[in-house]
Amino acid sequence: MVDGKNNPKIQSIFLENYPIYSAHFSANGEEVIMGSKHKGFHYYDMMVGKMISVPPVKGLGEVNMKRFVVSPDGRFIAFLGSYGNIHLLSAKSKEWIFTQKMNGSVGGVCFSQDGSTMYSYGDDGDVYIWDMKTRDCIHRFIDDGCTKGMSIAVSHDHNFLACGSYSGVVNIYEPSVCLKSRSPKPLKALLNLTTPCTNLVFNSTSEILAMCSDSTERAVKLVHVPSQTVFSNFPDRLDAKLRIPLCMDFSRNSGYFTVGTNKGLALLYRVKHYSNY
Repeated sequence: MVDGKNNPKIQSIFLENYPIYSAHFSANGEEVIMGSKHKGFHYYDMMVGKMISVPPVKGLGEVNMKRFVVSPDGRFIAFLGSYGNIHLLSAKSKEWIFTQKMNGSVGGVCFSQDGSTMYSYGDDGDVYIWDMKTRDCIHRFIDDGCTKGMSIAVSHDHNFLACGSYSGVVNIYEPSVCLKSRSPKPLKALLNLTTPCTNLVFNSTSEILAMCSDSTERAVKLVHVPSQTVFSNFPDRLDAKLRIPLCMDFSRNSGYFTVGTNKGLALLYRVKHYSNY
């Protein structure tokens, strides 16, 4: 177990001529899926210790597979394509299932915990809500004050939806309210970032929202969702290792929070409010 003191390395994997732009575990934790500048992608099967190459899907017309998300229910891999296309592949077979289309470019995609709903957010400031059973767009709404959508996240309990824009503003909504209005008002507009909000993630209890920008050093903020206030004690102003944040996440039970930086470091922070890892 990684706990900041005991951090054993299990294995190192090198892919020649395959710069990794994004990597995610499968929902069951048995695979690591990797996206790159190439038209196909790779995944590492940890159960058998084997790297598997998935060839390009014919007819998609994509030049790369850099950005993707995995649905929490383990059914889908959603690749963020060009021209508003979101390509859905089976997380099990890695075969193409369907392509969903939105206007403009795709800034971010997220799934509800049960995988029944997908949200997509684009450069036109619209948020699309998709029913994953019918694969239809059941509603779309305008993110208040947004000129270009960059990132989106939904809480584990599906009570909150966060939208991060190019200006750095992060709006928090109630998904149930968004379904009923074309122009819903956010519960809170967070103005703590002044550069594009490139990543958003909720913790497992839906009590904390982490937001960051990869355009500025130390641009990471933690939000206490129930009170809609930003924690003033993070990041510590003396934390010299926290440079430009590129990615971040919470551990399964929220006991740890990690930030990956442009210096190749994965910084691990203990969230003492939660006793379990």
